[in-house]
Order: sequence, then C-alpha cells, then structure tokens
Amino acid sequence: MSAEASSASNVVRGTVPSADSPSKSHTSSHEQPHSGPGGLLTIHHEGESGRSGIQFWSFMRILWRSSSQVSMAVNVLWPFVPVAIILHYLPGHHSATLNKWIFATSYIGMVPAANLLGFAGQELARKMPKVAGILIETALGSIVEIVLFIILIAKHKNPEGDGDDSSAEEGNLIPVIQAAILGSILTNLLLCLGLCFFFGGLRRQTQTFHAVVSEVGSGLLLVAGFGLLIPSAFYSALKGETRSHSGFTEHKLQYDVLKMSQATSIILMIAFAVYIVFNARSQHSIFDEILEADEINDADRAHDMAKEKLTFTECIVAIVASLAFITLLAVFLVEQIETIVHAGVPDQFLGLILLPLVEKAAEHLTAIDEAWDGQMNFALYHCLGPSIQTALFNGPLVVIVGWALGKPMDLNFEIFMIALLVLSILVVGNFLRDKESNYLEGTLLVIVYLIIAIAAWYYPDPDVATSNEFDGPWLAAGVPPKATWTAPLQFRTQGTML
Repeated sequence: MSAEASSASNVVRGTVPSADSPSKSHTSSHEQPHSGPGGLLTIHHEGESGRSGIQFWSFMRILWRSSSQVSMAVNVLWPFVPVAIILHYLPGHHSATLNKWIFATSYIGMVPAANLLGFAGQELARKMPKVAGILIETALGSIVEIVLFIILIAKHKNPEGDGDDSSAEEGNLIPVIQAAILGSILTNLLLCLGLCFFFGGLRRQTQTFHAVVSEVGSGLLLVAGFGLLIPSAFYSALKGETRSHSGFTEHKLQYDVLKMSQATSIILMIAFAVYIVFNARSQHSIFDEILEADEINDADRAHDMAKEKLTFTECIVAIVASLAFITLLAVFLVEQIETIVHAGVPDQFLGLILLPLVEKAAEHLTAIDEAWDGQMNFALYHCLGPSIQTALFNGPLVVIVGWALGKPMDLNFEIFMIALLVLSILVVGNFLRDKESNYLEGTLLVIVYLIIAIAAWYYPDPDVATSNEFDGPWLAAGVPPKATWTAPLQFRTQGTML
C-alpha cells in the first residue's frame, strides 16, 4: 500500500498519528500534508515538541520564556492577577479607593493573561498549516474582546423612568461598548500597525509586503466601515425630521435604527463567514506561499526553531487557564467601570482607548515582534485580521447577544467617532498602497492615534437623544412605536407601553 493510501486509511479509521509524536521532528515540510483531512489532523513539523502530555517544569519554563523578549517581560505582571482576586473578595464594604485599586490591578493583570492566551494560540498555530494556524491565532486573540463585550452587555442596565443621564455611572454601558468596538479597530489600524512600521523600519530602511494581503485587508475594512456607518448616518440624517412630523417620532426613529442594526449585524457576520471560507480554501494558494516565504525570511528563525515547544495538550491547558483568568478579571473590570467614570474618566476615553489597549495586548506584542524580525506579511495579518474580525464579527455579535438578552444594543455610533474610523481606514489604505513601509509612516500613524486619544478625553458623554439610551425598556422589548406618540416628552409622560 502507498504512503498516501496508508495515511488516508488512518484518517478514515480515526488512527491519526499522535499530535506530539517525536518521530516527526525530523520530517521535512514536504512530507507533511497541508490540506484535506490529513493536513488538518497532523502536526506541522515546525510545531513538533518532541514530547507528549504535560511535563510541569518544562511547561512552566516555556510559558515564562514566551515568544519574545517583550512577551517575557510582560510575564512580570502576573502578581497583579492574584492581587486583583484578593482585593475583589475582601470582606466588608468596598470603598471608592479600593474599587479603583481593583480596576487598576484587574486592568494590568489582563495583560499577562492575554499574553498567555496569545502565546498558547501561537504554539497551537505552529502545529497547523500556515493559513489555518494564523486564523486560529487571530481568533484566540479576539476571544478577550468577545468575553469583555459579552460581560459589558450582560451588565448593562436599561434606563428606566425619565432619567436623562446616559453615563456609565448609571449602569448604561452601551456607549462604552460602542466606543470599544471602534477603539479596537482604531488601535489595531493606527497604534499597532504604526508600531510595526516604526520598529520594523528601525531595523531596515524599508519593509515590503505582498499586495494581496494589504488589498484584501483594506478592502474588507472599507466594506465593514461602510456597514458600521450606515445606521449612524441614517439616524443623523433623519433626527431633525422627528420635530416636524407628528407621525415620525424620536422613538420610531430609534426603533428603526435598532432593527436596521440587527439586520446589518447578521449581514456583516455572513461577510465574515465568507472571509473565513476564502482564507481556509487558500491553504495551497498564494496566501500560503506568502506566509511560507515570510517564515523563511524570519531573522530569528533558527533561534525560534531551536526553542522548546508546548505539546498539544499543554497548548489546550494554557488556553483554558488563560481564558479562566481573562473572564474573571474582565468581570472585575466591568464591575468597577462606574467607579472609574465617577472619578472623572470619560465614557468615550474608557471605551475608545483604555479597553482596546488591554483587549489586544497579545496581538500587538506578536505583531511588533514579527515586524522586528522582518515578517511584515505576518504582522499585517495580526493588525488587519483582528480589525476585520471586530468589525465583521465581534461588534455584530454583541448586537445579536444584546437582542437575545433584551438589551437595545445598536450600531448607532457617535457620528464623530465613526467619521474617525472611516478616515483612519482611508489613511491606512493609502499607506498600504505602495506595498512598502518605513519608520516615518509608522510615526505618522501613531501620531494620528495620539490625537484621537486626546480628542476622546475631551469628548463629552453621549447626548441623551442617542438611540442607545432613550426609552431602553421599550426598545429592548421590541415594542413598535405608535403614531399617536408625537414627541419624546409625551412618550415619557405616558409611562406605558401601549
């Protein structure tokens, strides 16, 4: 029987070779299947550990070493994790000062926990074909964001009565979520990509990347930006009409925007599914060739190949442990948002700047390390990939989850913020057009991000007339407006749904 037939029969019978079999450590990449059932179930030679199961001290040593010097330095922040847990569970009444310390320690503790998840995902990705591996790594890097978004929407309290305060101090976390969605994309496009261009440019005069990576990424981001812009533009264009038409009330406009956002979210998630299928079917096409060439050009390739690697079991254990810490710390973090906003940190700055920095810490460190090593195509994947996932999946997902939970989460972003996003996509697309980067372009992107951060600090809390906090209980329940409701004030005064 031929080798190929034997391999196929093993797959059919379920007797796939062990994920950590040492016998594969000297097998050439040409002998490893990269597609089809066998390619998805066998370990790529570059991820072979030569061990099996869990060997505790080797496991801890590899985790401490992490993927780079920067990632290893982040591990010194691990003491903040138990400190945050201890502070949170201290008995008795928690003062405002203690709550601030809980927020600070949880925020810092999220960084090493996210770094562990990113490293474990990177080790797992090494065991897969290139494109499949990068998709797994990007997906795991976005889990932190998904967990945070879901906890935020679950903790959101629908406004009741005639209260006009839209701040997170009153439990309305939707403005924070909306800002965090846009902030996550901006952080990847401007800060992370800018730092990749900058540090990569310090080592080389110019760095080049393939046109396919930049064109597909920037094209998808333009489509995503367009999809996120439509509900906000729709609301802004028709808001003035609610004052001149008795049958077209503020409540009806907000109800329409909510339903439009839910439909748009479903469409964007379909677009993300098509993007995933496109990448998955490209394992033997130009995408795989581009990433293979990038690995060969890795300045630290020999050193990386000589490093100890996690076994498949150790990867799974590390991923589960890091997710447990991330979820716990995210809950602590969200519970203290009201305290931080009350202390003077604006909603928009918290969502647009602070939360995205900790959400994607692992992705940022990985991308910067890859740019430093000359792997610009990998770095672009880690900058553009998470941005695409946030715009096409993570953001729409939280809208759908809010829909299921009866929370009026929509895509009606502050028009100022969505304008910044669209302009940033255009700026990044212009920088990617020539397929080259240098430290000057990186510096300019970081400068743009810093200017946006300053603007976010001074930007006031969302106006009470935005759709995410007006008459939340009625919108969340999906109650359509009546034509007899002629003004927001009249609707509030009635105090009944029908």
